[in-house]
Amino acid sequence: MVTATAPREKILIVDDEKTVRRSLNKCLSMNGFSCEEASNADEALAYLHHQPADLVILDIMMPGTSGTELLPQLKESFPDTAVIMATAVVEPDTIVKCMRNGAYDYITKPFDVNHLINNVQMVLEKRKLELNLKVKRQVLEGKVEEQSKELQKVFIDAVESLVGALEAKDKYTAGHSRRVTKISTDIGKALGLTNGELENLRWAALLHDIGKIGIDSSIQNKPGTLTPTEYNYILTHCSIGPGIVQPLVNDTIIEAIKHHHDSYDGTGLNQKATGEGIPLDSRILAVADSFDAMTSDRPYRAALSSSKAIEEIERCAGTQFDPVVVQAFLKTPIVDSLKA
Repeated sequence: MVTATAPREKILIVDDEKTVRRSLNKCLSMNGFSCEEASNADEALAYLHHQPADLVILDIMMPGTSGTELLPQLKESFPDTAVIMATAVVEPDTIVKCMRNGAYDYITKPFDVNHLINNVQMVLEKRKLELNLKVKRQVLEGKVEEQSKELQKVFIDAVESLVGALEAKDKYTAGHSRRVTKISTDIGKALGLTNGELENLRWAALLHDIGKIGIDSSIQNKPGTLTPTEYNYILTHCSIGPGIVQPLVNDTIIEAIKHHHDSYDGTGLNQKATGEGIPLDSRILAVADSFDAMTSDRPYRAALSSSKAIEEIERCAGTQFDPVVVQAFLKTPIVDSLKA
């Protein structure tokens, strides 16, 4: 009896150095992947036009068309293909630019085998999730109005799958999104938001960290202080998240997720909006997210007491946080319970 085996994911390795290509090819092939090689941008495009790949590992610095120049072309022509950037020199601005242009992750030379395989597997899992969501979106668009209950169930199931996938990554994220959702909606009620506005806020809060599915957990859960490059890398989840949930939610929710780490005074990393130019939902999420993070154990510190966390939020009103939102937070049940 012949047993059917699952098709191996196809990876295209694009690097001008033959030794690097061969080394990656050998390592990935030994771990069950099907690999092809290209030495420059033209070869890579020619290959992909002939036969799509699940993943491209793309060297940032190549003669002729560089990896950073090729990346936007790949994302436009082959949107279902995931891309990991490879670099020998970590330049934060370049890495962030690549992530914002659609790269899923980056790896550094010389390659650590375990780290490489972990990154590749994580990126392919994220790609699979996005493709499933794309199919669900097509189903949603093809349905008729009288099937709205079924559509709502598809939507809720998809969201639950996303949140479950995120919280399954490590113990530090378990329950976080749901706690932030409760605090955020309490703040929204204190601010007098309408039911429709509260519904948008609820979904934004539930999905605010979903981009962390694409973040390397070894960096996310690093026990020590993050380097500027590592912190910049983790913040790319604000850009990754909207791309994941775009098939499911409206623009208000997308913008709330995108800006939830913006500081009220405009001093956040790579931040352009400031003050009331930041979406209100993002300003609410910033307070709720920070409170829950401070009162939860993290790899680098134990949880703060609720009273200490509240003091910190009050101290940062007008700088990191919108002072109006902070005042609303102080009227929520979680704060009132500490006064009882």
